[in-house]
Amino acid sequence: MEIANKTDPTPAGGFAGQDARPSYWLTRFVILRLLGLVYAVAFLVAVNQIIPLIGENGLLPVGIYLKYLGIAYGSAGGGFVRLPTVFWFWHSDMALLTVAWAGFVLSLIVLAGYANAPLLTVLWFLYMSIVHAGQDWYSYGWEIQLTETGFLAIFLCPLLDMRPFPKRPPPFPVIVLFRWLVFRIMLGAGLIKYRGDKIWRDGTALYYYFQTQPIPGPLTRWFHFLPHSLLKTGVWFNWLAELVAPWFVFGPRPGRHIAGGIIVLFQLTLIISGNLSFLNWLTLIPALACFDDGFWAKLLPLVLVRKAAAAAETAEESSPMLTMSWIVAGIIALLSIQPVLNMLSPGQVMNSSFDPLDLVNTYGAFGSVGKERYNVVFEGTADDTTGGKAHWKPYVYKYLPTQPDKAPPQIAPYQPHLDWQMWFAAMGTAGQYPWTYNLIYKLLHNDPGAVSLFAANPFSNRPPRFIRAILYRYQFAKPGSPKGIYWTMEKLGDWIPVLSKDDARLLKFLRSEEWVK
Repeated sequence: MEIANKTDPTPAGGFAGQDARPSYWLTRFVILRLLGLVYAVAFLVAVNQIIPLIGENGLLPVGIYLKYLGIAYGSAGGGFVRLPTVFWFWHSDMALLTVAWAGFVLSLIVLAGYANAPLLTVLWFLYMSIVHAGQDWYSYGWEIQLTETGFLAIFLCPLLDMRPFPKRPPPFPVIVLFRWLVFRIMLGAGLIKYRGDKIWRDGTALYYYFQTQPIPGPLTRWFHFLPHSLLKTGVWFNWLAELVAPWFVFGPRPGRHIAGGIIVLFQLTLIISGNLSFLNWLTLIPALACFDDGFWAKLLPLVLVRKAAAAAETAEESSPMLTMSWIVAGIIALLSIQPVLNMLSPGQVMNSSFDPLDLVNTYGAFGSVGKERYNVVFEGTADDTTGGKAHWKPYVYKYLPTQPDKAPPQIAPYQPHLDWQMWFAAMGTAGQYPWTYNLIYKLLHNDPGAVSLFAANPFSNRPPRFIRAILYRYQFAKPGSPKGIYWTMEKLGDWIPVLSKDDARLLKFLRSEEWVK
């Protein structure tokens, strides 16, 4: 690892210029702070939602899940080897909350500027435990992307020193591994789009993407109604960021900085144009490894630049730390073979893991883009009849569009798991998402956990007698509507027909899944 120029601990003299070998003290500082933020948000999501989702009385109870995994793998021990999670040993609601809260608190320590290898190892294992127990709710690509990113960060830090600028320099092999990660993330996303849907290849994908994306944000409608010429330009910018820029992240300093800048700008554009959970914030982390201290010294506060330069002046190389970074690089290289073969394959799959610890994964997003936006709305009635005279009230999602006059808020990097899963579910059938029947059963009983996943309970005084799920088609209303309408809605039909808490078919199904005794 190169040490900065030792003649002057200032921004001008303390870090390498174009003619010297670069250093990465400030790069490590920024990477770890952003990782702490993403971890904090991810664990906060778990604190707020993990009990109604996978708790003892959740929509997909983790106890039932682990029981059948244990049977499939021969024992709980066999299950742990194949799918490591602390919840094999303790999976009560208290266990779930303990892991979530512990992770959140430790994340705040990293965000505040203090990190070392053991702390980051604990964070990595705690979050991997949630992902491996989370079932449908944690099946997104950014979940395993966070475990892979968190694993690499362990080896960016000294063993014990937690200071923001410790005496051990950042191991350069780990910086390269971060670049390898962003290379695979971006190129995988580009290839899956190019292979997956002709509207990406003909440049029209953004005609539909903004309206049909999972959870729109405050500016999404503005993007949707941009001129088609600009939207086509946006597709070409997508190709630049995903298919061209990744090849330069390993190159000479000017090309590497330009490539990193393109990737960062692309991710920032996605952040302001919608609510894609913490995916884009997380993707910024490995992209930051494209920049060295000479770049950061021009952007960060002078006090940080001087502290980093002072640390570089007194740096002591750690042979064990450097050796370990090369060992990790070798392991990552071996585990990368299958993900690389997958990227090269015409049958490329996205967002999949090839090892039990999710160390090297394959990524991709929006390989196909729907041209219509569908939404499932759960509706209940307290009336004795379900005929034409029944008064139905909707269960309004927290962030997924439900009410036509409500503009979507900015919520990312936070993720509402039910809203996301219902976006997927609306493109399929209830049979493909059987937990929706468990959700209805719980709503019929005013279950506090299930109700907490929605913005409000329309039946706070007493449970509804009947619930149904209706499929709607949504479209953006043009800005300037005199009635202030943000969405237009068209009812398409039943997604789940009317059910009551005593429905024999419903009870039989729930008992077969062990969701009801």
